[in-house]
Amino acid sequence: MSGFEPALCTVTFRKMPAERVLELAVQAGLAAIEWAGDAHVVPGDEPVARNLARLCESAGLATSYGSYVAPPTDDLPVFRRALDSAIALGASNIRIWPGTRQRDSKDYSEGERRTAAAAIRDMGAEAARHGVTVSLEYHPQSLTDESDSARRLIDAIAHDNVYLYWQPRPGLPLGEALAEVAQIGEHVSHVHVFAWDADRNRFSLRSASDYWRTVLAEMPASRWTGRRFAMLEFVANDDPAAFLEDAATLRHILER
Repeated sequence: MSGFEPALCTVTFRKMPAERVLELAVQAGLAAIEWAGDAHVVPGDEPVARNLARLCESAGLATSYGSYVAPPTDDLPVFRRALDSAIALGASNIRIWPGTRQRDSKDYSEGERRTAAAAIRDMGAEAARHGVTVSLEYHPQSLTDESDSARRLIDAIAHDNVYLYWQPRPGLPLGEALAEVAQIGEHVSHVHVFAWDADRNRFSLRSASDYWRTVLAEMPASRWTGRRFAMLEFVANDDPAAFLEDAATLRHILER
C-alpha cells in the first residue's frame, strides 16, 4: 500500500457542472475531490461551496480546494477570500501557486524569493488559525518548477502548516522523478496524477502504471500527518469514459 487514496481534481472537467463531476467521482469509487477555484467554486461564492460541502459529505467524499492564489502577486486579503471558500467547502487543504504564474524560478532574485516566502508564510499562519493546511502547486513556471528551487522555498518559508504537492513535468523520465521525490518527498502532502508525454499529449493512465506505481512506492515518509490523496488531473480528450478507466487504474495502482 502506498498510503495514498484516489481522488480527482475538478479542473479535469472545468466546463462540466459540479453535480455531474460529483456523480463521476462517486461512480469511480474515489475518496476525495479537489474543487477548482477557477471553475466550480469561485472565491467568494460561499453558498455554492456550502452546497457542495453538503453533497460531498453525503457521498462520503473528502474535499480540498484548488485555488489560483499566487503570492506575492496576490496578497493576504486575496488569500483570505479564497480561504473563506475553502472553509465553506469543508476543505482540509487549500492549494496555492508559489510566485508569479508563468515565471520561471531561475528568473527570481534572492530578494524576490524572500518576499514570496514571507507572503506564503503569512498565508500558512492564517490558514492554520482555521485548521486548514496550505499546499504549494508543483508546476513549470513557478517557484516549484524544479526540486532544488522547491526545497529552497519550503526551507525559507519554514512554517509547519505549509507543504508541497508533487507532479512530474510532462515527459519527465522515471529516474528524474525518483530523484525529485527523494529530495522533496518529506514535505509532500498530495500528488497530481496524469499520463502526458513531453509534447503534452495525453494517454491512458494504464500506459504509465509502472511509472506511477514506482514513484508512489518510493515516496519518502512525509511530515504530513493527514490523509494523502493521489488526484487524477486531466484525461485523454476530456472524456468521462477515459476518466473512469483511469480511476480504475489508479485504484489498482494504490491497492498494490
